[in-house]
Amino acid sequence: MQISELTCNNNKAYIIAELSANHNNDFDLAVKTIEAMAAAGADAVKVQTFKPESLSLNVNNEFFGPKKDGLWKGYRPYDLYVQAMMPWEWQPKLKVIAERLGMEFFSSPFDKEAVDFLAAMDVPAYKIASLEITDISLISHAASKSKPIIISTGAAGITDIDLAVGACRQAGNNEITLLKCTSEYPAPVEMANLATIPHLKQTFNVEAGVSDHTMGSTVPVVAVTLGGRMVEKHFILSRDLGGPDAAFSMEPDEFAAMVKAVHEAEAAIGKIDYELTEKNKLRRRSLFVTKDIKAGELLTSSNIAPLRPGFGLHPSCYSKVIGKKAKEDIAAGTPLSWQLLA
Repeated sequence: MQISELTCNNNKAYIIAELSANHNNDFDLAVKTIEAMAAAGADAVKVQTFKPESLSLNVNNEFFGPKKDGLWKGYRPYDLYVQAMMPWEWQPKLKVIAERLGMEFFSSPFDKEAVDFLAAMDVPAYKIASLEITDISLISHAASKSKPIIISTGAAGITDIDLAVGACRQAGNNEITLLKCTSEYPAPVEMANLATIPHLKQTFNVEAGVSDHTMGSTVPVVAVTLGGRMVEKHFILSRDLGGPDAAFSMEPDEFAAMVKAVHEAEAAIGKIDYELTEKNKLRRRSLFVTKDIKAGELLTSSNIAPLRPGFGLHPSCYSKVIGKKAKEDIAAGTPLSWQLLA
């Protein structure tokens, strides 16, 4: 599948609902969430494929001990990943369910084993998470599967992005989408810096979009107006369910409203168009006779004027008709035409 196929759905942005940890280790909840994603208008479901040991170590020291601030303060990363991990045996089953509902299903792999597992499932794309952008061997391995590669850039400098894109291309894969992302949870709107989207497209000659952790629809809507072709948002049935990602996830009605707003924004952008409809032409001003004029009488500023609607001569003709004689009697309210003038 080409990235253009992923991102061109009737010329609309491709909208990804991120399940992440919002399954709360309950398969039925995961299924219900995917069903709600489809009802809310998502084009794809994205999950995460990892084991805790592929991200962290089960030790207590200054590097792997409890976080000292942020949304997950007091939690060891390893314990968070144990809680957040989606069982691998669920994923082929959830893929079938998502596809039955008309959505694509793919994942973020966090090691080569996960890439191979997803390849066996024949996923349509691979998503590289923000914090994995420096793992060039992971990116190269995913790119070697000849499927579109989506890369979040929330924890990347421009050199990191260049290395990641280069790794994809060196693997023979040019189907790359870069997502502007702010790696804060939740992220403040003022840190979105969406002006980066057109810069990413131009600099790396790729598609671009946004992976958004803010609350609300503003960032996705602005992203598509700047040329973004992909939107990713975390999705949860209810934030009251809790879990590691609940605080920055959208509920179904919020997600549906975002989808609607994004597609309305795209429709509003439209195309460059200066064409006038006949209706609008006739609604504009044109030259009209404002007082009865006798045959042979001169046209002056006291008996003609530019008025709505547009059935008479164009107002630019005003100076050309002043001083000309009427060929016949003309009643007030008549649209002026050259045929009426001597």
